[in-house]
Amino acid sequence: MNTSVIVCAASLLFPMAGAYAQGVNDAQIASIVVTANQVDIDAGKLAHSMATDAGVKKFAQLMITDHTGVNKSATALVSKLKVTPEDNPTSQSLKSDGEKNVAHLKTLKNGAFDKAYIDREVAYHQQVIDALDKTLIPDAKNEELKALLVKVRPAFVAHLDHAKQLQSSLNK
Repeated sequence: MNTSVIVCAASLLFPMAGAYAQGVNDAQIASIVVTANQVDIDAGKLAHSMATDAGVKKFAQLMITDHTGVNKSATALVSKLKVTPEDNPTSQSLKSDGEKNVAHLKTLKNGAFDKAYIDREVAYHQQVIDALDKTLIPDAKNEELKALLVKVRPAFVAHLDHAKQLQSSLNK
């Protein structure tokens, strides 16, 4: 199971909202994770269909696959723990900002699209790592949820490194 997607999605929420969520509970963390993953799945699907660079297309498919897998794992864990995801300002902001990002990306073509998508993925993944370290992991009370978040962090770092490599190649 690739849980890095959960973390990735969660980080999208915080930069878009302009600040880190403070004092989130497990039900809110669950909502943030699922929403954040869906946001990156939606952007990945668009990038997979519109990107012109083969590396960007491959990265987009990786984001779709990983984030879909994480959402399945997160949903199973939430069901097992009998936690109902709780909508919150962070998850709402994440969804809104994700929709704005997709709408903006749809206005771009060719290399401009590829660059904008990858630039966003670099920023997004860095924010996810920050969100994991500063908010999600420290605020998670359930040990299984916390363990899942800790487990996905290295994969998220790998996604960030991959996106940075693509960013560098697109900027040449």
